[in-house]
Amino acid sequence: MKLLAFIMQTGGHIAGWRHPLASERALCDVDYFISAAKIAERGKFDAVFFADSLGYPGSRSAEAFEGQEGPKLDPLLLLSAVAAKTEQIGLVGTASTTYNEPYPTARRFATLDHISHGRAGWNIVTSTMEHEAHNHGCEAHMGHAERYERAAEFVDVSCKLWDSWQDDAMLADKTSGRYVDSNGLTAVDHVGEHFQVAGPLNVPRSPQGYPVLVQAGASADGKAFAASRAEVIFTSHPSIETAIAFREDMHKLLREFGRTPESLKVMPAITPIIGETREEAQALKAELDALIPLPIALDKLERLIGGFDLSGFDPDGPLPALPAAYTDGQNSTRDRVLEVAERDGPSIRQLANQVAGGRTSSAAVGTAEDVADLLANWYEQGAADGFVISPPVLTKGLETFVDKVVPILQDRGLFRKEYEGETLRDRLDLSYPENIYEKDPALRSKPEIW
Repeated sequence: MKLLAFIMQTGGHIAGWRHPLASERALCDVDYFISAAKIAERGKFDAVFFADSLGYPGSRSAEAFEGQEGPKLDPLLLLSAVAAKTEQIGLVGTASTTYNEPYPTARRFATLDHISHGRAGWNIVTSTMEHEAHNHGCEAHMGHAERYERAAEFVDVSCKLWDSWQDDAMLADKTSGRYVDSNGLTAVDHVGEHFQVAGPLNVPRSPQGYPVLVQAGASADGKAFAASRAEVIFTSHPSIETAIAFREDMHKLLREFGRTPESLKVMPAITPIIGETREEAQALKAELDALIPLPIALDKLERLIGGFDLSGFDPDGPLPALPAAYTDGQNSTRDRVLEVAERDGPSIRQLANQVAGGRTSSAAVGTAEDVADLLANWYEQGAADGFVISPPVLTKGLETFVDKVVPILQDRGLFRKEYEGETLRDRLDLSYPENIYEKDPALRSKPEIW
């Protein structure tokens, strides 16, 4: 199986930062992120995965606002620092296709791939929060479908830019005096619905050709996008049954796009809460959940269900039926939460704590053997190609997983004992991307020379 370490703030649990095990004042400390990556590398993880957004999260109350970790350093700059202090671990960073441009984004990821000698990955997001629009001169967020249309074109342009250099175009030939073979460069000359980009890129083709393309999303648009372009899909499921169905659905979509199942790794997120005994693990989960103030939990739930105000409802009563305006449109995360509310009948407080405590992951609570059993079962039953591990408290939770769960998976022959290959693509069993301009020379256009 494949393993990615999700370095989600101070941990996968929203109140994890309050626990005595949590690192303090970590989110602006580069050494914190480097130490987390080194722990994951010691555990032979395929990659670390840094999330991001382009704004400060809004809240209905000061208590909810002040109680959530908000600081986010730029993941590409952080990963460049991590690259210099690690040797093997892959480096996956988030960049929005809604509030960036293809040329500088393609350039930054190609640079990270060169700096890290082939360990870069791009978590492609379309952005979801309204205040991100306000930070970029927009009165409102783009619609869901338009964001994915822009994302598709954005990634296509980025791939053209990475392909604008043939692998052998950089000569650095001192004898002839030629540093670059201009015949190995191609103008992109892209004119589309959202972008106009001339090209070529000013960074040579990187060790992996492209960074590994990662995407998270379970809506119809998100799944189609992943099936057409992504190489890893980060997902979340409440049960093995829904995970199996999702992976089978993705394999069907891949075939529709002329791709093989092996070309996309389906990786559900899991938050492992580990104790020496099951009782100890349950106690740790209870400790963490008790640290979530109700306003924060309600704020997370309200935002997830489209801003519906729950303040007038009994928190120990059931979630009310939502007006159609709050359930229309594609929102896979919202729909999964509403399914849980309908199926299990939790109170608003319980549902809010579940949403807030798990962030974007399913919890695996028990001993190291229990957690290994769950991962093995999901993997062997075809629910996953691997997992995005989101420890509840960082960095201690990651260290516990590496020291206790990884050896069990290794002893069962389910996970590597040593790194294989040279690049992140090698470790994920992904092929080197073919250069579209070498595949079809008719697409090539000589770049203008000044």
